[in-house]
Amino acid sequence: MTDSLRTGIGATEEHALLLMDSYLRWTGRELVNRESVDDMTSSADVLFRAPRFILSHGTQADPVLNYGNALALKLWEMDWDKLTSTPSRLTAEPMERAERDRFFTLVTANGYVDDYTSIRISSTGRRFYIKQATVWNVIDEAGVYRGQAATFTEYSYIE
Repeated sequence: MTDSLRTGIGATEEHALLLMDSYLRWTGRELVNRESVDDMTSSADVLFRAPRFILSHGTQADPVLNYGNALALKLWEMDWDKLTSTPSRLTAEPMERAERDRFFTLVTANGYVDDYTSIRISSTGRRFYIKQATVWNVIDEAGVYRGQAATFTEYSYIE
């Protein structure tokens, strides 16, 4: 693990809890097993090593990714610094971006959507389907909108 990745993980404890709590509020389900969190393992560590892809973006006019766990970093072929400086729209091919934007507008209106399938692209141009994703609004305890996040366990490369 690189130093920048370690720093990124340490800096994301609050964000990890925000993602976990928002997911639970919208879906009624746990994003990760919180029983894995103890004196030796933080929520950020559990989220980062979760056996599912998890990523999120912020609230900028052109939202930038602000979190990706280990599986997401590997699938999108990015390190922590590159991922967290990438506009989330760039994770979709240009022809898929209008549909992606329409979908995220739907999520904003409804809080979350399950069973989302779409084409995405890695930083090296490798195309893949994400399958049965859940996408949700990230909100804090006061109900303030802080961005959106997605999680999924299935994907397949497009050859």
